[in-house]
Amino acid sequence: MSTRPINRLFFYRVIKKIVSTTSFMVIYCLAFAGEDNNPVGARSAAMANASVGLSDVWSNQHNQAALAFVRNISGGAYYENKFMLKELSTKAAALALPVRGGTFGLLASSFGYRLYSENKYALSFAKAIGEKFSMGISMDYLNVMLGEGYGKKEMLVAEMGMLSKPLKNLTIGVHVYNPTRTKIAEYNGERIPTIFRFGGNYSFSDKVLLAIETEKDMAYKTVFKTGLEYKPLNALYLRAGISTNPVLSSFGFGMRLKNFQLDVSSHYHQLLGFSQQLGLTYVVYKKS
Repeated sequence: MSTRPINRLFFYRVIKKIVSTTSFMVIYCLAFAGEDNNPVGARSAAMANASVGLSDVWSNQHNQAALAFVRNISGGAYYENKFMLKELSTKAAALALPVRGGTFGLLASSFGYRLYSENKYALSFAKAIGEKFSMGISMDYLNVMLGEGYGKKEMLVAEMGMLSKPLKNLTIGVHVYNPTRTKIAEYNGERIPTIFRFGGNYSFSDKVLLAIETEKDMAYKTVFKTGLEYKPLNALYLRAGISTNPVLSSFGFGMRLKNFQLDVSSHYHQLLGFSQQLGLTYVVYKKS
């Protein structure tokens, strides 16, 4: 009896095991810095995530203070396929709810797959002080889960931000993630990253928006980002951006149809390749 089918089956199993192990190692190396507040939102992604000054439902993640200038109830869903690996995918949903005293926000996001995942559930509140300044805060519940019986780790982390509009066309934002330097584990003093972001937007006209931002994780080099949004038509947006450390170029577009907005974007890393992002937002506009 021929042993070729058995050998082939054994070969497939070995390859599957190698791929699974390699994927886990990649995820561990890229992600196990642990809950580094991965950005969400396809509009932001297309602009190299230079988003600390943007006001939309995804301000739940980028700068809670910007929620104060979200005037309508908004909900959004988001999906990212990083480097074409489903094991590195991110899924998120967000809600912005303006009330008389400010704006509440909700966010849920998940990164990874069954062998490794990071999950975040956040409750935010933002309040405008006058028409040109706002402050926001978020309390996050985080958990990191390792499959195959390795267990999980749970943490509480705070975020806070400020937003200012000193000029009609200029917006400046500041955001701090994990200012208390919450620990992941006692061993070796491992902590959740503390990340500072500073930047802003300038609107040259109703059609052109420029965003610039700098981000500093205390454990890594400073990241510089810049993004551009151009509105050639009333319902169409074209976007592009670039960031450093590592160098990433990004581009994408957005389409608005009544209460819905569809955003599509892509990142390119010169070694790891493309990552795709898709977002859908629904806005409940107030009647005149």
